Amino acid sequence: MTDLLDLRFADGKDAGALRTIGEVAKALDIAPHVLRYWEQQFPMLKPVKRSGGRRYYRAQDITLIETIDRLVNREGYTLKGAKKALTGGAVEEIAPMELSAADLLPRLRALRTQLANALEA
Repeated sequence: MTDLLDLRFADGKDAGALRTIGEVAKALDIAPHVLRYWEQQFPMLKPVKRSGGRRYYRAQDITLIETIDRLVNREGYTLKGAKKALTGGAVEEIAPMELSAADLLPRLRALRTQLANALEA
């Protein structure tokens, strides 16, 4: 993971250096308020806090943030599901749900019909 950190952070700091919430947010393209919210939702995400509540993220925190981002934003997990996957320790073994276009299209059409019916009621 150190190599990925070196590529993401072109700030000249060592890969293991502490980084501020602004640095992490910019490098990972995640809003700072989302990172703060994830701290509340994922107890294992605990950046170092200094005076005034200033957050400093370690390399393992950044790795965890990348995993949460992957699970929630690319693989479609809910926050509750992502938390369960992370605490279960089997994140890498959990595959995203794969549907073919032939399976997905009828499901989407049925969902659209249900939503339209609910709005008319």
